[in-house]
Amino acid sequence: MLAPVRLLLIEDDARLAEHTAEYLRDHDAEVEVVGDGAQGLERAASGDHDLVLLDLMLPGLDGLEVCKQLRLRSAIPVIMLTARGDEIDRVVGLEIGADDYLPKPFSPRELLARIRAVLRRHAAPAPGSEETQVIEVGPLRIDRDRRTAQVGEETLELTAYQFDLLWVLAGGAGKVLSREQLHAQVRQLRGEPPIDFDPAVDRSIDVHMSKVRGALASVSSDAKGLIRTIRGVGYVLSDEDGP
Repeated sequence: MLAPVRLLLIEDDARLAEHTAEYLRDHDAEVEVVGDGAQGLERAASGDHDLVLLDLMLPGLDGLEVCKQLRLRSAIPVIMLTARGDEIDRVVGLEIGADDYLPKPFSPRELLARIRAVLRRHAAPAPGSEETQVIEVGPLRIDRDRRTAQVGEETLELTAYQFDLLWVLAGGAGKVLSREQLHAQVRQLRGEPPIDFDPAVDRSIDVHMSKVRGALASVSSDAKGLIRTIRGVGYVLSDEDGP
């Protein structure tokens, strides 16, 4: 059961949209269907939904551009749905802020499971939870509940994946974490099953880390050196000087 949850399905294939929406409604979700990118972007940014299911191949404004523009206006969870299974599409989609990626044709049951997993990751913790929700490292303060990362009064502009990457790195502050460790721990945090580590993921971690560093540098010169690369090993987040 998904209730109560409000889903926005942005899909131009009317037959697929109808069947997908019907299945999700049978599981008590509210589903709004939009058939083009521009209208989908406006509805996704409206605050009327809990999660967006976004097709990549859309008329006019394609799914990648919708996701990119949406991330400037909203942190709503996004699952990309696409027949294009190229590795580069998956990497780009995640880099610009998608929370998950499901290639077509997909099983409605798998889609339902992905929706549940993403919603769990974005849900606020239960009152009284003893799990750490705030980490502070030097001038950096990360609030997992609010999903904000701040240096002083300045908030870092991060995608959902970049926030999770920073949270994992901060959770091991002072320890060097390899790219493989970061990849595995982020997937675990996001409720995703483990997958084999490959060079594409290695490059993706580096790209995301570069953007996290850029976000830190953009808000404070004191914060830009918090993340250091340990050549041949990985990354470390620390407010102490190191090699």
